[in-house]
Amino acid sequence: MAELIEIHPQNPQPRLVREVADLIEAGGIVAYPTDSSYAFGWAMGNKAAQERIRRLKHLDKHHHFTLVCEGLSELATYARVDNQAYRLLKALTPGPYTFILPATRLVPNRLQHPKRKSIGIRVPDHAIALALLAALPEPLMSTTLQLPGQEHPMNDPWEISEYLEHELAAIVDGGPCALESTSVIDLTGPVPVVARAGRGDVSHLQTA
Repeated sequence: MAELIEIHPQNPQPRLVREVADLIEAGGIVAYPTDSSYAFGWAMGNKAAQERIRRLKHLDKHHHFTLVCEGLSELATYARVDNQAYRLLKALTPGPYTFILPATRLVPNRLQHPKRKSIGIRVPDHAIALALLAALPEPLMSTTLQLPGQEHPMNDPWEISEYLEHELAAIVDGGPCALESTSVIDLTGPVPVVARAGRGDVSHLQTA
């Protein structure tokens, strides 16, 4: 049965953030707000949680999960970033963007795209998400909280509870989020390519 934990969206209470972080470190999956939509979050090393999310969302082995990082220095630990990519990352983070980048050796193979050896990475611009990342020893594995057949990501913590109370350890109630996923920018090639146009402005970039 998921705990519903109300956290202030601008001034997250450290005690409550710690409570959510402890649940993640103990192996739980949580729903938490970001600057795009609500998302599922779980520990990097939690293989069972990853497979549960695959089943819940009907995802195939080629789906890019996202590694959510506290900042660019942490991001560069898990992804190979050249000068061109770094300039773009610096301009667009924190923000509602996911970047596809070549993974470093610190990223387990099961988290990488099986053929491309890449990983989705992002730095959110949301006080609760950043406070949670600061409380955790490593980045958070994440994916948009949108179930099969739903047109938009879920946005109401009470609705999330109704659908998923037996799948989650906690639902962080930080108020409503946007109803749009992040924009996805592929940085594995010679030029940045927009793989998905979402909440973040990508009008200045090349579209796939």
